[in-house]
Amino acid sequence: MVTIAVAAASGHLGHAIVKALIARDGTDTVIALARTPEKAKDLGVEVRPGDYDDRAGLERSLSGVDVVLLVSGMSEPGERIGQHRNVIEAAKSAGVGKIVYTSVQGPADGTSFSPVVKSNRQTEQDVRESGLEWVIGRNGIYIEPDIDYIESYKAAGEIANCAGDGKCGYTTRAELAYAYAQMLLSDAHNGQTYNLHGECLTQAQLADHLNQAFGTSLVYRAMSVEDYRQDRIAELGEFIGTVITGIYSGIRQGGFDTISNYAEAAGRPHQAWSDYFSRIKTGASA
Repeated sequence: MVTIAVAAASGHLGHAIVKALIARDGTDTVIALARTPEKAKDLGVEVRPGDYDDRAGLERSLSGVDVVLLVSGMSEPGERIGQHRNVIEAAKSAGVGKIVYTSVQGPADGTSFSPVVKSNRQTEQDVRESGLEWVIGRNGIYIEPDIDYIESYKAAGEIANCAGDGKCGYTTRAELAYAYAQMLLSDAHNGQTYNLHGECLTQAQLADHLNQAFGTSLVYRAMSVEDYRQDRIAELGEFIGTVITGIYSGIRQGGFDTISNYAEAAGRPHQAWSDYFSRIKTGASA
């Protein structure tokens, strides 16, 4: 029986992956790690402390674990490399045999998102050189924030950003969770790096899907990178606004228009966007 620990289990992605593992194998083989354990109590599995800054604590929490999922941290790029190394080193010391890392897609140069990408590439290298069995997933861009933002889109009557005509490999947390469950449980994926996303979409195509799901008449308006940066910083603050701008300028440059390896990782195709948005339209769980 393989025991799997999921780091950052109180976050959206970690939570979804825990649930996917439970659906497949039950609760006895899954351990949730969380910086604040109380926030993961609703998962119905054993919860242990999982602060990426606490290497010694991580080593204790990984005792008896066979496989660990390292979810990329949310700290600034300069901090997260060391935090991720704490998890890797703790896993090695605790006798963990395999590490699966949730990385990101995107250009490593030329955008304000690139420092995040570079920090993730460094962790990928650290994982490959750890001496453990490993699998790396490079996540596409979550589509859920666009769903959550629909009221703002309605109020504006448009989607406006700096992506231009660039295509983006979008995905959902549920689809990622399904794929990561397979990657965690099967040794057939060891030593592989996968791009994880569905069909790539332009912003105009995204607007069309949203219109079909919500009965709206949204149009897409392209903005300059600088105008969009100022807009995002005004709403979200300097750090997050700059990162978001970098994502959309990366889409503009083609950095998120990649070949997907989702089917190889998950053992089935990614959900089609027509199906995803149809379920939203009918009120079903997407």
